[in-house]
Amino acid sequence: MKRKHKGLDGSKRAVQAQLSNEGLRPKKSLGQNFLTDQSVLSDIVSAAQLTEESCVLEIGPGMGALTKELAQEAKKVVAVEIDTSILPVLEKNLQAFDNVTVINQDILKVDLDALFDEQFGNNSVKVIANLPYYITTPIVMKLLESKRISSIVIMIQKEVAERLAATAGTKSYGAITPAVQYRAEVFYVRDVSPECFHPVPKVWSSVIELRLLKEAPVFVQDEKHFFHLVHGAFCQRRKTFLNSAGSYPQLGADKETLRQVLTEMGLDENVRGESLSIEQFARISNALVEKKS
Repeated sequence: MKRKHKGLDGSKRAVQAQLSNEGLRPKKSLGQNFLTDQSVLSDIVSAAQLTEESCVLEIGPGMGALTKELAQEAKKVVAVEIDTSILPVLEKNLQAFDNVTVINQDILKVDLDALFDEQFGNNSVKVIANLPYYITTPIVMKLLESKRISSIVIMIQKEVAERLAATAGTKSYGAITPAVQYRAEVFYVRDVSPECFHPVPKVWSSVIELRLLKEAPVFVQDEKHFFHLVHGAFCQRRKTFLNSAGSYPQLGADKETLRQVLTEMGLDENVRGESLSIEQFARISNALVEKKS
């Protein structure tokens, strides 16, 4: 049976009042911008497609406005919050829910598999989060490495969302694009105005869904090498792929070898990383691995 609870007002006025009453201010150092728009909360929950059997990991619950919505739909919610000072507010706002566990940790330091085993048993996990802009990429990449996660619904800076969903040859295409699309399908949900937050950020946000793939869309012989290649291709973005990747030490391939591979694939040696599709990155990586063996 769904749990329906009233009394947790997530409006901007209510958020401001509660923070003031508790003597708290949003911390810029943690990128705290509290969501205060009910329509956005509803759209996030809808995108997650929760059922009464869903196990949810929420990252950065803040004051618990989204946590409440998740708890009413899911079987269990584990909320990981790094800010110790906001825990009393969070726990107060969630006291009506017996299916929420709050953990005071840095998500980047959490052993996800151990956490999932302890909290969810063998069940798959859906991740939902309003991520701080400054650490979006490391969190996303950590989540994508887990075999237990089935989907991720996140609100992130609009510019970053565009990078995750970009196609080769576009301005937004970068190192994170093929790295993410190697592990997940990216779906746009909606854009979010700065006015939907307190305090108001300077940029727009977007909600996207990442559906983790059971199999990668391309075959690579050595995943570590593939990711080194992608990173190397963009580490000096203004340079050509040949010059950028050829000077990336972790890749272990000189420019002449890279030039040879490009020629064999019928690619111009002046091609840039942003012009290479994930399929082409995979072919280049495989060719380099074969030449080493």
